[in-house]
Amino acid sequence: MSLLSAKQDEEVMAEINITPFTDVLLVLLIIFMILAALVAPPGFEKELPNKNSNTQSNQNKNKNDIEVDVNNKGVIFVDGTKTNEVGIYPAMVTAARKKPHHHVAIVADAKAPYGIIIRILDAAKIAGLDDVGFVTS
Repeated sequence: MSLLSAKQDEEVMAEINITPFTDVLLVLLIIFMILAALVAPPGFEKELPNKNSNTQSNQNKNKNDIEVDVNNKGVIFVDGTKTNEVGIYPAMVTAARKKPHHHVAIVADAKAPYGIIIRILDAAKIAGLDDVGFVTS
């Protein structure tokens, strides 16, 4: 009996054990997931273009566009009429009635509060204006 078991111990194992390899890969996956969560900036980190009234040319403006200007202090102008955050909703509805072509052009300063930009997008959606774009210089 002892000769038979000694012969079995000396045989080369033909199967590959992938369990340690799988364990290493899972540990690396967890490490990369944690690092990706730490490196990625949270939230809406979009940089708006600078509004420079001197470089904005009249050829880029369309007379049928509803132009919404926002400065760095959060003051809102809808087609040249000053409004506040609450008044933007009725201002967008009246601007949509006046203009036959409903395109909203948002010209915002880079330091403009993001909450106001989101409210402008929300007001355009409520007014039924789906064609919204940001004007860059």
